[in-house]
Amino acid sequence: MAYVCMDNLLCDEVWLSKSSNTFEEVSDPVALKSYENEEFEEAFAVCLEKEVSFLPESDYTKYLHSNNLIFPRCRVIQWFIKCRSRFNISFGTVFLAVNYLDRFVSICQCHDWEYWMLELISIACLSIAIKFNEMSALSLHEIQVENLDYSFQSNVILKMELILLKVLGWRLNSVTSFSFVEMLSVGFLEPHLHEKFISRVIDLLIQATLDQKMLEFRPSIVGISALWCTLDQLFPPKSDTYIAYIMSILNQSQKDDIIKCHKLMETQTSMRCENHHCYCPLSPTTVLYIEHA
Repeated sequence: MAYVCMDNLLCDEVWLSKSSNTFEEVSDPVALKSYENEEFEEAFAVCLEKEVSFLPESDYTKYLHSNNLIFPRCRVIQWFIKCRSRFNISFGTVFLAVNYLDRFVSICQCHDWEYWMLELISIACLSIAIKFNEMSALSLHEIQVENLDYSFQSNVILKMELILLKVLGWRLNSVTSFSFVEMLSVGFLEPHLHEKFISRVIDLLIQATLDQKMLEFRPSIVGISALWCTLDQLFPPKSDTYIAYIMSILNQSQKDDIIKCHKLMETQTSMRCENHHCYCPLSPTTVLYIEHA
């Protein structure tokens, strides 16, 4: 492991498993609890409005391609996922860290990236996400024990955290695809089935996060599409009713995006079923193999 120590780091702030869960089709009807109410629709509308403030810049995907950052981004997200498992942090924290990373990189638009820079930013992103979203924090030493190429002094990481916070405008309560899944899944599924259902949805969200094609869609679109795919797979009799209701409170552009995203997610899920060892999207530039749990 290389050791990086730079007193003047970032003085120029311009750059500043496949799841093991398997399911048998449920033959008995699954009771979806009541979800149609005015209070929910108001909260949902607020989140749709709020998510716009936490999106990467509009040319982000193009920027990742032009700077050969597609695969490095996949690597650091994989590292977030491994840290989640090792330290038992929440999935919400992982999705916050990814959001901080994407927003920071898209705003800074450095043209001379090196991988150590991305690792440093990723450590800062995860550290801040943990402080913001978890009950207890991890030390900067603990965070760095999980499969990093570089190691950084604590004062260097703290400097990076401050830069990150400034660039993000101290706006940390991001609306992510996981945020929408939490909102949309509360109360509509019987408790004894909820955990397995959400596990499958989260698998789809992670796979979407690792997929460059999904970056064109807003978090709400990805979250709803993941719910739709999972309902289709596990509880098809209830899928049409629930999705029809969600569609009824969206505008036409949002509906079109959900149909497009859902189709893409279904296609890629089918491809993964034929390639059981592959977790990342099946693309020549983004394939990333992850050991089975």
